[in-house]
Amino acid sequence: MSFSWTPHRFAGGALALDVANSVVLRHDPARRIDRFAVSNQMHDFPHAAAEFCAERALFGNIVPVARENEADFIALREAIDRYFRERILTGGGDQSLAALLESVAKVLREANPLSLAAATAHSVLRLIAMPDPERMKICGNCGWLFIDRSKNRSRAWCDMAVCGNRAKANRHYRRKKEEIP
Repeated sequence: MSFSWTPHRFAGGALALDVANSVVLRHDPARRIDRFAVSNQMHDFPHAAAEFCAERALFGNIVPVARENEADFIALREAIDRYFRERILTGGGDQSLAALLESVAKVLREANPLSLAAATAHSVLRLIAMPDPERMKICGNCGWLFIDRSKNRSRAWCDMAVCGNRAKANRHYRRKKEEIP
């Protein structure tokens, strides 16, 4: 299976969320796809992030995760998803925050400071200190994490062009189907 990293794949609004969103359909075990498990996708991610990520100016050109640090990076990705998803859904997450901070500390101690792993760890720290945590949301269509930067804080989808259109098309289809006797 082959993927390309497109602007839609960076709809999270922060590098850490884009990394967490590298698991497609996370909530559906039958259709779940871990893009970093596909050959070279983790290696290609930093180049795409430098082009499309909302935080690209903060981190500049980042280098791929070294092979010996990949397991720690994946552990960080999973800790990011667990903590921020719990924070959005329940407003809490003390235990998952501790696990996330341990993972961040391990990555920062062991990874190349210019690597995707280190940049992701720094992005996590920025998100934890975010002044408006209620702006972080879960897409109503695909389940990805994203930051709602809309003026009225009403964004419901990670990307209107993809998830928003799909949701609206599904709603239209259901309405039309109900009209047919």
